[in-house]
Amino acid sequence: MTFNQRGINAYRNVNVSSAVPYADSVQLIQMLFDGLMTSLADAEGHFERNDIKGKHDAIGRSTKIIVGLQGALDFNQGGELATNLSDLYDYCVRRLLKANIRNDIDGIKEVRSLLNEIKGAWEEIPQLLNKDIPATMAS
Repeated sequence: MTFNQRGINAYRNVNVSSAVPYADSVQLIQMLFDGLMTSLADAEGHFERNDIKGKHDAIGRSTKIIVGLQGALDFNQGGELATNLSDLYDYCVRRLLKANIRNDIDGIKEVRSLLNEIKGAWEEIPQLLNKDIPATMAS
């Protein structure tokens, strides 16, 4: 790992660590998705550079984040949506494992595309929640 890469990783860790105490649950999920998208992009880059260890590590980070997202699901409150997301997360983990074993960049791209749609939905939640708050309470 180069000095520059270590610096970038340190910045990422500080950025995430400093934001966590102030984040609400929606922001935490958004942060997880941001990290997930970064790890998947890293995996693609490592794949294209034929960096097997880097690819493996990035896929491992991605998988851990997906498992964390799955563990955060509330099946009592979320019902069918939580079940569908859990199934999607299961599929994504299996697809990443297969992509890692078979050196299949298309699997990484597929997971990135699928989960980017979910990330987009999470990005809209704060605006939707603010619409439900009366103007006098929002300030």
